[in-house]
Amino acid sequence: MKLLTFQAERFAWKSFSKTLKEALDTRVDESVAAAVVVFAHAEMKDVAAAERARVFRHTLKHIKWLANKRKLRKVVLHSFTHLGAENAPPDFAEDFLRELANRLSGTGYEVWMTPFGWFCSWEISVYGDSLAKVWKEI
Repeated sequence: MKLLTFQAERFAWKSFSKTLKEALDTRVDESVAAAVVVFAHAEMKDVAAAERARVFRHTLKHIKWLANKRKLRKVVLHSFTHLGAENAPPDFAEDFLRELANRLSGTGYEVWMTPFGWFCSWEISVYGDSLAKVWKEI
């Protein structure tokens, strides 16, 4: 799993074009202020049951750690699995993000997911300090 995470003053996203034929037909135009934005890339090595549990635990821990550094209670999850090598299957990436969203919601975070299987346009305003932009490989 590779994560590119931001502490964002504001993040806005709009559905642009469908990239997976099995993706839901949906149009979104949303924004959120004061949130951790997570771009997640699921890899084939994450799929094995034992590895998945470890990756899930570390991903959850990283997001909460970053959110707590600025006392943020909002999280936006976005898959960019299609952009890398050694990609996990789309259904794995989607299920992983949905489980992550449920777990975060269950611990008091407000969570959004960009539409899975869609390219989106974005507007992002990120805080200036170095901790506001974190790359994590799990």
